[in-house]
Amino acid sequence: MLTNQEEFALSPYAEIYDLVVPKDNLLRRINGIVDFSFIHEELKNKYSLDNGRNAIPPIRMFKYLLLKVIFDLSDVDVVERSKYDMSFKFFLDMAPEESVINPSSLTKFRRLRLKDMEILDMLIGKTVDIAIEHNLIKQNIIFIDSTHTNSRYRSKTAKQYLQEKSKLLRKAIYQIDEKAKKIFPEKPVSKDLQAELDYTENLVDVLENNPQYSQIPAVNEKLNHLKEAFEDCNHQTHFSTDSDARVGHKSEDHSFLGYKTHLAMSDERIITAAVITSGEKADGKYLKELVEKTNQAGMKVDAVGGDTAYSGKDNLIYTHKKNIKLVAKLHPVITNGTREKEDGFVFNKDANRFTCPAGHLSKTSGLIKKRGTNRNDQLKYFWNVEVCKACPIRRGCYKEGAKSKTYSIPIKSNEHLEQEAFQQTDEFKELARSRYKVEAKNSELKNRHGYEKSKAAGLFGMQIQGATTIFAVNLKRIVKLIDEK
Repeated sequence: MLTNQEEFALSPYAEIYDLVVPKDNLLRRINGIVDFSFIHEELKNKYSLDNGRNAIPPIRMFKYLLLKVIFDLSDVDVVERSKYDMSFKFFLDMAPEESVINPSSLTKFRRLRLKDMEILDMLIGKTVDIAIEHNLIKQNIIFIDSTHTNSRYRSKTAKQYLQEKSKLLRKAIYQIDEKAKKIFPEKPVSKDLQAELDYTENLVDVLENNPQYSQIPAVNEKLNHLKEAFEDCNHQTHFSTDSDARVGHKSEDHSFLGYKTHLAMSDERIITAAVITSGEKADGKYLKELVEKTNQAGMKVDAVGGDTAYSGKDNLIYTHKKNIKLVAKLHPVITNGTREKEDGFVFNKDANRFTCPAGHLSKTSGLIKKRGTNRNDQLKYFWNVEVCKACPIRRGCYKEGAKSKTYSIPIKSNEHLEQEAFQQTDEFKELARSRYKVEAKNSELKNRHGYEKSKAAGLFGMQIQGATTIFAVNLKRIVKLIDEK
C-alpha cells in the first residue's frame, strides 16, 4: 500500500548529517538540485492506495537505483553500504538509525513498478528541464553517436547450442536407463555444423522409434526442445540466454553480442535524448528520432554533428527540410567514388565519351541508370565487346565470356552536392571540432558507471540500466556546470 503523503524521517540524531555530510558532497548537491517528487507522481498508479502493508517509498527505491549506477555497485553492495555510509542515508531520506531494505526489493521494484513506463525519455527530459532552468544549455547543436553494451550472457554457436540441448536429452534418459547409450548414434568427430545437425537428426529418429523413452514426460520435454533447436539452427548461427541481444559489429574484425544506445548530447555535454536497441541496428536510422526527442525535451536544434554513418540521403533530406545543419561528412564512396583514381579510364570532353586504358572510345555517350530514391543514379558507358575480346591488355579489365563491357560513374544528387560544398566551409570545420565530446561521454558511461556490460537480460532491463545511468551522468554534469558558473 502506498500512502498519499510522503513520509519524512524525524530523528533525534538528524544533526549527524550536518557534521559528516559536507555541503559540497555530490549526493547532497543532487538532493538540493532535483525535486524527486515526480517519481512519486509517476509511480503511484503502480501501487494500491488502500490495501496491503505500507510500501517502501518509491522515491527511496529509485534513489537506490541511482546510487547503484553512480558508484557502480550491485544490489547487495549498495544496500550494505547504505547501512553505514551517512551520505547514502542522507540521500535516501533515511534517519541515521533507520533499517535498510532487503536487496531483493530492488529486483521487485524494477520488474513490477517500472514496467510499461517510458522511463528513459522521462528521466532524460527531467535533467534537460533542470539544465534549461539553470540556463546551462546555451548552444543549439547536438552531437549524436551510438555506444555498444555487451550482454551479460555469452553467445553460443549453433553447434554449441545443439550440443547443449542433446546433452540435456541424453542426461534425462540416463537417469531412467543407463543402458540406453547403446542405441544412440555415434557422436560426430568433425567440428562441422552439418555433422552436428546430422547427429541430432539421427538422435531424434532413434528416440521416436523407441517410445519406451520418448513417451516419458521428462524425456519428451527435452526431445521437443532439441527438435526446436534443430529447426532454429537452420536459420540462425548464434544463440544466447539473452533472447533480446543481437550480434553487432564495431569493425570488420570486432563483433559483440548485446545492445546499442543511440545518444544525442548538447555542446555542454548533457545527454538530451537516447534510443536503446539490439546490437545489430544501424546508427544512421536514428538521427530523426533523436532530434525529435531532443525537441520534445525542450531544446531547440539548429545543427546536428555526427560521423559518416549519419550522412545518408534520408538524413540529408530530413535536416534540409527542418533547416538543420548536418555536420557529418559524406562517405568517401559518395565524394570520391569507388573507382581508383588511376584506373586508366579518362573522360574525353570533345567526344563526350570515356576512353579505356587501351585508347578505345565507348560506343555510347552515357546512359542514365535509375537506382531508386535512396541511391544515386549512375551514368553507364558501354564498349564494343568484340574489340575488348581482342584487346592485348584486356586482363583485369574485361572478364572472359562477358557479353558486355561497361564503366559506371555516380550522378551525385542535389543533397549530396550541397553537403559536399558545406563540408569545405570554415563553419563546418569549426562545428566538427567538438564532436569528440560525445565519444568522451560514451567512455564515461562505460568506464565509470558500468555501461560496458548489461546488468540484466532483455531489452527491458537494458532500458532501466540506460535510463538510470544517463540520469545520474547528467546530474553529475549539471552539478559541475553550476559550480563553474
